[in-house]
Amino acid sequence: MSDSSPRTWLVTGASSGFGRALTEAIIACGDVVVATARKPEAIEDLASRAPDQCHVLPLDVTQAGAPAAVVREALARVPCIDVLVNNAGRGLLGAVEECSEAEARACMELNFFAQLAMIHAILPHFRGRRSGHVIQMGAAAAIANYAGFGIYGAAKAATSSLVEALAQEVRPMGIKVTLVEPGPFRTDFIGRSMARAAVSLPEYEPTAGRFAQYLGKIDGHQPGNPHLAASLIVRMVLSGKPPMRLVLGKYAIDKTRRTFAARERELAQQEVEGAATDGP
Repeated sequence: MSDSSPRTWLVTGASSGFGRALTEAIIACGDVVVATARKPEAIEDLASRAPDQCHVLPLDVTQAGAPAAVVREALARVPCIDVLVNNAGRGLLGAVEECSEAEARACMELNFFAQLAMIHAILPHFRGRRSGHVIQMGAAAAIANYAGFGIYGAAKAATSSLVEALAQEVRPMGIKVTLVEPGPFRTDFIGRSMARAAVSLPEYEPTAGRFAQYLGKIDGHQPGNPHLAASLIVRMVLSGKPPMRLVLGKYAIDKTRRTFAARERELAQQEVEGAATDGP
């Protein structure tokens, strides 16, 4: 397709936050979007406003077979899919010990395995066309994690590592991959999209508990504007030259620089002894 031709996007988790902002930005630029959500009625207003551009489908990404089924249904409505936005997700707040195995598995199921299932579902279509673009929504917790976000950050870090490999594997086929790493944005992630460990241990109040209090204080006052972020993501896709990583917001940019600098300092301190372990 030419750069001026309308693209078709498939967006998961489109009912709120980044997903809805992206759906609105896609419509505004003249492209077509298949917007999916567990509660599709939350985005029917967008389909009503732009019936030729917005198709709404129900999707719970954690249901077995649902990602493949929604791709099939989408392709019954549109000729092709050019961009997958893997956005659906939910946080889990609690110290590592406070989070039960069941809570941890549910977090991994949504934030890693469901993301993988969507990628598996779309890749045959992309491979057949020798083109396509996977946009994976990441998190600042995957850049460097926080006390109280151990399980959630681990799930997002696993997904980030997954798409790093994916980008190298599919590049020769003409398929692009971008990992979006946002800092704190004014979405409902901290409220509606945040689960909390059922167990609360007083020993973790100075660490995980303090982090939970911080999140409560910034909720609704985060510096990031999701609509500006969505516009940037759309422009990045339309440019035809997307980055592998797109870090959003000054907080996440500063955090990335601090993390890299700290690792470089630590590496320099251990470099001589670490390198000396090579040998016969």
